[in-house]
Amino acid sequence: MTISLDGPGVTIADVVAVARNHEPATLTDGATARMTVARDIVETLAEGDPTYGVSTGFGALATITIAPERRADLQASLVRSHAAGMGPTIEQEAVRAMVFLRARTLALGNSGARPIVAEGLLNLINAGITPIVPEHGSLGASGDLAPLAHAALALMGEGEVEVNGAVVHASEALATAGLSPVTLADKEGLALTNGTDGILGMLCLACHDAGRLLTQADITAAMTVEGLLATDRAFAADLIALRPHPGQTASAANLRSLLAGSPIVASHRDDDLRVQDAYSIRCTPQVNGAARDTLAFATTTATTELASAIDNPMVLPDGRVESCGNFHGAPLGFAADFLTIALAEVGAVAERRIDRLLDHTRSHGLPPFLADDPGVDSGMMIGQYTAAAMCAENRRLAAPASVDSLPTSGMQEDHVSMAWGAVRKLRRVVDNLRRILAVEMTVSARAIDLRQPLLPAAGTGAALATLRSEVAGPGPDRFLAPELARAEKLLVSEGLTATVEMETGPLA
Repeated sequence: MTISLDGPGVTIADVVAVARNHEPATLTDGATARMTVARDIVETLAEGDPTYGVSTGFGALATITIAPERRADLQASLVRSHAAGMGPTIEQEAVRAMVFLRARTLALGNSGARPIVAEGLLNLINAGITPIVPEHGSLGASGDLAPLAHAALALMGEGEVEVNGAVVHASEALATAGLSPVTLADKEGLALTNGTDGILGMLCLACHDAGRLLTQADITAAMTVEGLLATDRAFAADLIALRPHPGQTASAANLRSLLAGSPIVASHRDDDLRVQDAYSIRCTPQVNGAARDTLAFATTTATTELASAIDNPMVLPDGRVESCGNFHGAPLGFAADFLTIALAEVGAVAERRIDRLLDHTRSHGLPPFLADDPGVDSGMMIGQYTAAAMCAENRRLAAPASVDSLPTSGMQEDHVSMAWGAVRKLRRVVDNLRRILAVEMTVSARAIDLRQPLLPAAGTGAALATLRSEVAGPGPDRFLAPELARAEKLLVSEGLTATVEMETGPLA
């Protein structure tokens, strides 16, 4: 499909489609018209009194007026000087999301850039040209200056880009694709760099991934309930309704659907001497549910930002060009930090369930570490170590970045959001959580197999069968890392959840 970029109306799904699925995007006639009107305002102002970003320097140099014959140099110099990132290159999908979203902001018509500039950005991603963007350089105010400058540099035919896995000079990539470099006019260098598009793009991708992971976290937890001969009574609808947080309600409903009709659960429903299960089992909907509510907040924040004009100064329909603070990343930084904390805790409670499955003193009849021949075999022992290591890293990453402002630009930019750091940490926690859940699924599946002849529920049984198509069941020790990697790959795809939902109906 082609994403019609009008400025308003962009969704998280659109960002994912362009960034990951390489769907093409194009400007609408409405966006072109708005940009043309704003551009006429900028060109009128360029002849009048000094206006920030049009006829002055930038940041602490804003008091310096630039002569008309030097203003094209001003915009190109801005991009070149701001393309000062260092460190490893960020992921291709993150760059594609950033470039697409910068075109979205320009298309709103409040930046004063010509349509050719937004079209040039879309041409890059449509042609599979990905600017090389180093990880370090953004403080989240004035937006993602360095990362966006690296992208703008490619638009100018300078710097390096990636095409089909090869790193080439931007001018070569543009020529091969039949594209021409864009020569920037008044304000356009600033309009290309003064936004939160990198932060927003990565937050959108993280929200998309987190939504899928939280459903999968309920699936792996339900499998652990069966593996530990635990009960589903704590998930009853009337009990959950006494504390009606939306996320908790959704998670508990998932668990009930997944465990419905489970012969394993039914086998000990009436004659179990245990009064209650451990918190890591019984409180699953409370923890996973709280993360769902946090995700809802982060998604709302991202959706609002997708409808926002992010630039400075802003070109208004009445002809004013006003400085503002809309480039400050605090809303996104707070949301990213909050979601990081929540997902770290989903991983933490999953790790505790893994440990319980492997401890023969607490697993209700399972062999130590689910080993085939304990002593000779170590079973899944070190899988828990791996999960614990990632859980520990997530705790470190959960320390908020958004409280860590450092002043820049000669104290003109004396408070910055650090939202880029917040969202970079969030993406790592998302990946770690997926791997922790892959360990839980592998361990709980082995535990369910060891409960035979008792059988799992239809929902958890579908998850088990899907895993068994990639990972063998209990047996003597074997090379474990590839099996965990295949389990992780299942969670990356939509196949596991889709197969389970064929038995349970739609899960939240």
